[in-house]
Amino acid sequence: MSVLAAEWLKVRSVRSTYVILGISMCTILLGLALAVGAAGAYDSAPVDKRPDARIADLEEVLVIVPQLCLGILGTLAVTSEYVTGLIRTSLTIVPRRWPVLAAKAAIIGTLGLVVGLVTVFGAYAVSRVVLGDRFSGAYTVAFLDKLPILTVISLTVPVFALLGLGLGALLRSAAGAIAAIAGLVYVVPIIIGNIPEPWSERLGSIMIGALPHQIIGDGNASSVYGSLLSPAAATAVLVAYAALPLLAAVWTMRRRDV
Repeated sequence: MSVLAAEWLKVRSVRSTYVILGISMCTILLGLALAVGAAGAYDSAPVDKRPDARIADLEEVLVIVPQLCLGILGTLAVTSEYVTGLIRTSLTIVPRRWPVLAAKAAIIGTLGLVVGLVTVFGAYAVSRVVLGDRFSGAYTVAFLDKLPILTVISLTVPVFALLGLGLGALLRSAAGAIAAIAGLVYVVPIIIGNIPEPWSERLGSIMIGALPHQIIGDGNASSVYGSLLSPAAATAVLVAYAALPLLAAVWTMRRRDV
């Protein structure tokens, strides 16, 4: 518990934490702005064109903001100690090493979970209020029917936070870890999309963006990703994104001098 308290003190005593969390929360305002713009475009469209109008689920599009922000927070939670040299003090006080990373994971993962739930459900709420029954009732689906997908999408945010933490501990470089996370979100899906079938769908099915709909078993039919995994397999892949980098980081930390 003392290690956990120390890691919580480290996270809440630096300004970057509040900046990153503040940017994450702006997801709700961004969702509101996009919903207002979409509603205005729908209302100004010819009546005969409105039945064909469609809109993406804004909360699914905008979750990329808290994902990237918490990935960066997770990275900075460990790489900043290597930059300042504080990691030597931390590992001297806790020579077993793995409790340090475990405590960081608990703090960063909890922050990611809270931010994920607030931003995803918040963006959905403002979009539902603003858009109403526009776009063929895309936002009139019963809330309980949307609850599973909203919950799973929210869980991808702490996964990114733990992924950033694991990569930061492995690479000991904020720039390298952040670049890896950004590549996973932006670059890798583009590369996979240009690979010939069936490998495009096979690899696309294990991308983080493809996992939420596969986890709830709705087929992922409207996604640009693949949809080959069962709910259990998709859940296992999502857990692996967070767990494998952390386990690798624990292994390397135990073998390094620092």
